[in-house]
Amino acid sequence: MTEKKYFQDHMPGNVCFGCGAEHPEGLQIKSFWEGSAAICHWQPEEKYRGWPRLLNGGVMATLIDCHCMGTAMAYAYQQEDRDFDSTPFYRYATGGLKVKYLKPTPTKDMITLRAQVIEHHQRKIIMSCTLESSGIITAEAEVIAIQVYDSSKNNETNQFE
Repeated sequence: MTEKKYFQDHMPGNVCFGCGAEHPEGLQIKSFWEGSAAICHWQPEEKYRGWPRLLNGGVMATLIDCHCMGTAMAYAYQQEDRDFDSTPFYRYATGGLKVKYLKPTPTKDMITLRAQVIEHHQRKIIMSCTLESSGIITAEAEVIAIQVYDSSKNNETNQFE
């Protein structure tokens, strides 16, 4: 069996609460390719509840957002047929996030996020994403990712450096 290559393992310096491997108290999500879909499995803890035994909607949005920003980066590298650790390095930020909450999401069950790239226009990537619990889609989203960093460019297009 091939070892999964998690997108977030290739984002040095990432201290984001949702996807940052370097945020010790964060959600620590890990996303990977499964065919053309980006997948993330994450086990909620009761501390992330909105109501007893139900996942907080803001945490759900964060999971979707961070999973999709990692997916955008991985997709851009995939389109250039290169490895995550090759240069130039790209980073994405949220250009839009529209979440539709369909059902309450229990904190006891594993969450599965599934993102698909719908469109790609230069620095903008549009994705759809679902959040499932026990095989039931409890939220769906449309997410826009904007490339905000390209290590090959040392100019004002890089928003954080």
